[in-house]
Amino acid sequence: MSDNASMDGHPPNLSSIPAGDSSLWADASPLLQAACTGLRDGELIHGDNFNLFAAMSALEIMDPKMDSGIVRTYYSIDEAIENGAAPIPISPDSTIDVQCTIDIMDHLLACEAAWHKGHSLAQTVFSCIYLLRLDRTAPHALLHSYCRVVRATCKAVVSVVSDARTHEEEDLFTMVYGLPLNGDGDDKCLSMLNAVEETISRQLRACKAASSKRRLPEDLEPLQSNPNLEEGFCKALLCRLRFRKHFFHILACMKRPQGRGLESARKHIASCMTELDSILKSADFVRSCFGESCEGDIDEKTTASGHEPIGFDATLNSRLSAPMPPRAIKILSWKKAVEYFVKLLHDLDAICSYSLDPHLESLLRFVVQFQKSQPDLVARSHLQLLSVQDGKLYGRDPFFAVITKAAALPEATKNHDIQKNESIVQLGMLVMNLLKILCTNAAWQRRKLGKLLQDWRVIYLQLELAFRNEFGEVSSSSNDENICMKIFQHILLWVEEQTYWIAFRFLILGFELELYSTSEYCMVYWYLYAVLIKLAEKTHLKMAVSYDTAKRKGKKKKDSPKDLARESRIPPAVLFLQCYICLAEGLTMMLAALRNEISVFQSPGPFNTEQEKFAQHFELLQRACIPDHVSYPSYKESTTHARFSTLAMYNYFKDAQRMVKEVKSSFSNDPDRLAELRKLEQVAEHNSVAQNLICRLGALDPSLKVSFEFSHHPFFATVVVKRS
Repeated sequence: MSDNASMDGHPPNLSSIPAGDSSLWADASPLLQAACTGLRDGELIHGDNFNLFAAMSALEIMDPKMDSGIVRTYYSIDEAIENGAAPIPISPDSTIDVQCTIDIMDHLLACEAAWHKGHSLAQTVFSCIYLLRLDRTAPHALLHSYCRVVRATCKAVVSVVSDARTHEEEDLFTMVYGLPLNGDGDDKCLSMLNAVEETISRQLRACKAASSKRRLPEDLEPLQSNPNLEEGFCKALLCRLRFRKHFFHILACMKRPQGRGLESARKHIASCMTELDSILKSADFVRSCFGESCEGDIDEKTTASGHEPIGFDATLNSRLSAPMPPRAIKILSWKKAVEYFVKLLHDLDAICSYSLDPHLESLLRFVVQFQKSQPDLVARSHLQLLSVQDGKLYGRDPFFAVITKAAALPEATKNHDIQKNESIVQLGMLVMNLLKILCTNAAWQRRKLGKLLQDWRVIYLQLELAFRNEFGEVSSSSNDENICMKIFQHILLWVEEQTYWIAFRFLILGFELELYSTSEYCMVYWYLYAVLIKLAEKTHLKMAVSYDTAKRKGKKKKDSPKDLARESRIPPAVLFLQCYICLAEGLTMMLAALRNEISVFQSPGPFNTEQEKFAQHFELLQRACIPDHVSYPSYKESTTHARFSTLAMYNYFKDAQRMVKEVKSSFSNDPDRLAELRKLEQVAEHNSVAQNLICRLGALDPSLKVSFEFSHHPFFATVVVKRS
């Protein structure tokens, strides 16, 4: 018995459903209709063994969101083609044929953007019947070449995302479910597109020659029958074809090993941006070619003309969309699709313009900065593949060499046999994994970082144990010339520093994901302060050891006053972290004082106590003992006695302002750090004024209202004080 019936109550053509050896199809519509009339809302037909568990996994017949077997228009692709859903040629009128071809191109672009945003390939790009039966388009050179490049582009994007293994965020992205993604001759798709492009370019030159009354080549046939529209159609088609060509080149160039194709990719990105601009400018002409105006808001349409394209039916692939009920999706509008590709190109350009700095710290900063623009899956996959290739950084630097450089060890140590130590090998894998995780979306990133912290803590303990087994207690060893000992010492310090950096990243991602309520800010900033203190301490210690190593290498017998002054000065990187520390401590104490004095921002019940919320937010950090001896009782002890009077005695925000001014000159050549310092300065300045106002009026003026907003910085709140 078939559960396939059309939505309007008319049964499908049963002749199109052949009977098998062991199956006979019958029309179930009368039975279903009778059941519908006899059931009240909320009732369902079920057997005696039907239970709640079965109800959770049951499918509702005839519900388009549940029943993937439902037939809307056509049962199969062949039936759709037989009924003229995707004609070749599209129209006997050549002008209409060109117009419809442009509509197909525009709608495919919108479908591709929707796919990149996480919808299934079957319900987006491959809702195009021409793509599903590409061999049929061979007589139509323009449509055939365009569809071939679209298919090859989809294959390239699937390959990149699959290789990067970031598709677990969007499980549907790389699932092709038997779609015709691999086609013979797709490796020659660009040559076919170039031939069509050349033909249209010659036609455009001929149009321009005609307008200047020059002699026309006799062998050229116009694209369509209206000479007044020929030049406009040539331009509209060329920019669409050239965008496709350059975008395919970008994907090919960016996949070259060791970043060798990045410079070429940037040139193609610039060309793509130019063509997208031309595509947008062609919209007025394309729209004017249709005599009648389209219905509805033109900005919500999936084509530049505003008309529905020919040759698309997303329901044909509903059985191929996923091993689950099909999603109800909305294809992006044409304008939003263009905007998506503009942003994607900007993100890819940012990746291509990166200098492939061999210093891990620089790469981590770049990835974090890149993530601030909220890049989509395709751009992040490219960044990951560039960062980690063949188990090496950028495909060229072994991770042990990267670690020794990050740990401020001499260049000669990168080839030391200690790299074969099992714990060192595992550390290299952790660094590789960290880079991959940082290229995922914010939600996945935070979840994975929380779990990764325990691995970093374990590897530190393993390295420390190996170090003690090899050299005994650190304090009792005096053999500074032992290179193995030096490598272990430096790497241990660096692993600790990196572990606290991961913990810091884990905490601030909670602000980006809006995981913290205002009543929880106090505990979050307190924990952030505790992590930053340890991070600054380990960073300073690593730099001190590095300076000491460099000093010994220079073999100076006597320290000059200049060297002593340099040695006693706090490094700019540590001062930068101290700006964070002052802001975190200032916000912690202010929130604690507000809670203690006037009972605001207290954790509301009745379901979770404050201690339970503390455990929920910091469980992964606590499990990894990051930092040591930090617990809910120590948090309560630190904040219980905060009062307005203690705030008035010491202003942490003024300290932050002073440090920002002091450290600015050290980052004059680093625009990203300078921009961050300016943001911190704004937060410190506003919060310093707010703190003075709260201390002066807080307990005396009940109409005073305090709120927090992130107008100047993504994770350090700005305090807003108003009278109600």
